[in-house]
Amino acid sequence: MARSIRILYRGQHGTIRKNFNWDPINLDSTVIITAAEFTPAFGGLGGGPKTLGRPNLGLANVYVTNVGPHGRAGVEAGGVEFLLHVDWNSPLDIVVTITVLDDIEQFVQA
Repeated sequence: MARSIRILYRGQHGTIRKNFNWDPINLDSTVIITAAEFTPAFGGLGGGPKTLGRPNLGLANVYVTNVGPHGRAGVEAGGVEFLLHVDWNSPLDIVVTITVLDDIEQFVQA
């Protein structure tokens, strides 16, 4: 079963190395990460959507590369490292969604 978590990174600019530790992820996890400019909307009453704001598909190029899941039980925390790219001349608020799928079935060398 897929699981997802959404993270708001405030004031991002350039290429930034990120690490997000999350127990559902391990070295054999399949991880997909999306990113977009974001306009926060804090406050309001409970019972609404979990995401407090909305993606803003502006002119900035915002993307993720070099996704590397990590984690081995009893050795290293589960999580994922990645590079977040925000190509704009000033810092922007960015929302990243990390989705973990089932573990890989096999590892082969080609």
